[in-house]
Amino acid sequence: MNPLTRNLKQLIPWILALFLLVALFQSLKEMGGEEDLPYSAFKQRLKAKQISEVTMRPDLIRGQFKDEKGNSHRFRTIPLPDPNLVSELESNQVKHFQGEPDRSWVTAVLINVGWVILFIGLWWVFVIRQVQVGGKQALAFGRSRSKLQSAKTKKYTFADVAGCDEAKEELQEIIEFLKDPQKFQRLGGKIPKGVLLYGLPGTGKTLLARAVAGEAGVPFFSSSGSEFVEMFVGVGAARVRDLFEQAKKSAPAVIFVDELDAVGRHRFAGIGGGHDEREQTLNQILVELDGFETKEGVIFIGATNRPDVLDPALLRPGRFDRHINVSSPDIKGREAILKVHARGVKLSPEVDLSVIARRTPGFVGADLANLVNEAALLAARRNKPHVELHELEEAIDRVIAGPQRKSRMIQDREKKVIAYHESGHTLVAKLLPNTDPVHKVTIIPRGPALGFTLQLPTEDRYLTSRQEILNRLCVLLGGRCAEEFVFQEVTTGACDDLSKATTFAQKMVTEFGMSERLGPIAFRKANEEIFLGRDISRGPGYSESTAQAIDEEVKRIMGECQERARELLKKNKKVLDVLAERLIEKELIEAEELNAIFAGA
Repeated sequence: MNPLTRNLKQLIPWILALFLLVALFQSLKEMGGEEDLPYSAFKQRLKAKQISEVTMRPDLIRGQFKDEKGNSHRFRTIPLPDPNLVSELESNQVKHFQGEPDRSWVTAVLINVGWVILFIGLWWVFVIRQVQVGGKQALAFGRSRSKLQSAKTKKYTFADVAGCDEAKEELQEIIEFLKDPQKFQRLGGKIPKGVLLYGLPGTGKTLLARAVAGEAGVPFFSSSGSEFVEMFVGVGAARVRDLFEQAKKSAPAVIFVDELDAVGRHRFAGIGGGHDEREQTLNQILVELDGFETKEGVIFIGATNRPDVLDPALLRPGRFDRHINVSSPDIKGREAILKVHARGVKLSPEVDLSVIARRTPGFVGADLANLVNEAALLAARRNKPHVELHELEEAIDRVIAGPQRKSRMIQDREKKVIAYHESGHTLVAKLLPNTDPVHKVTIIPRGPALGFTLQLPTEDRYLTSRQEILNRLCVLLGGRCAEEFVFQEVTTGACDDLSKATTFAQKMVTEFGMSERLGPIAFRKANEEIFLGRDISRGPGYSESTAQAIDEEVKRIMGECQERARELLKKNKKVLDVLAERLIEKELIEAEELNAIFAGA
């Protein structure tokens, strides 16, 4: 519910109560405007013919009179036994007099006790009831906040998941077990209790878990690791118990916990102590995974981007029996993913998605979904009836480097520096062997970049040689070398290039064992991020002299690659000038035009 709507609903009863109190106040004010007269004074004014209106009942006489100045007043008086009063009213020319029935005891009670009843009612509605609701909410802290996929919501199947055929094949056994548990149990086999999906962000782990439930046609309980932990001690463990109880009642069912590392990190990691709320929640998850049998038909699926920080007790067989790596898709997988996301988009018949798949190496499912959506938005902005190849290619640039910044005004000198910088990258990339082909080069600002050179591999590659990495370093340093060679000074434009080149050089020395001086030694684990609770007490694993040697090797590699790029630029100065002039003129050079320039050089 919208917070504004909720606040209005809470405010309306108070506004009505305010109007009611104002109305009651006005009526009491009118009642309080009557003047009390003794019966003798009433008789005197009656004889003086000042009384103009009278209303009588056995216990009260009310009416209106005019004083000597002619001003009207309301009055009330307590009557005495006076059988001649009616005749006196007629003889003293009272224009209007009437009788009023006696009030019943119910009316008297309501008038006198009504304020008390009203106060108690308002107190009950706005105070006592709120306290009761708050108490129920307080007791509901231990309830799981998992979301049950209803029958009305869209059910995902494996037809909606592409690019991870191996993962789907591993999960197929889980689906068959949920459909027919007896198939595996008759041979004495036990289906895995838990399945851990791990991989880069955006590879489709959550979608895979939903597809498992959709294929099996069973209830799907989804939750996030962070939803178990609250400020109150013991809430996380209580929610874990409640989640498993709900799933057992709905068995066969699938429990899915996303971002499992939020509660599944190493215990006793030096942060939070042994009584940390996250550790108590993890302990309860471990107990629940041990406590239920696969015969109950409950499958626990967890997803994480950081499997290296999970507690070993969580990963052992009997809890997460099966670990499935959801990796980045290859070229065939990317084409299949593009076809899935292009179902609801009107593509031009001339669009070949295999071309887009070849031009998007390293893209995961989320990137490809964003690419198709960006292309559809661009086509709609240009009032086109279909999404064409041009929009898809421009969407690739938007996903990689960001949108164009056409409003940025660049001075002619800076534009020339940027053109030579990008030309330096392009020239080195075209002249060195075993480098990725240059797809395009531009000096149009996109995102934080003032220009960029786009290299795309012709096929997916999983191994990289030492010489290929050195060539890549030369390409990264080619832009800065071109600036220095042409203008005899360097700018801040090479900041990102230097950062990437330094990272590659450090990995060559410390991870890949590609340094002749230090030998085939890995000084740190590859692709492992620091986990403070585990690594805070660990040293680097090597001495200070080795650290100095590593720094010297990185510096040597960077220096050699820089000198190599500088020599290529000096030998091909004419081609560098032609590229820079063409960039200044057109701001964008495609691969075909680049090949023509180098063919004529």
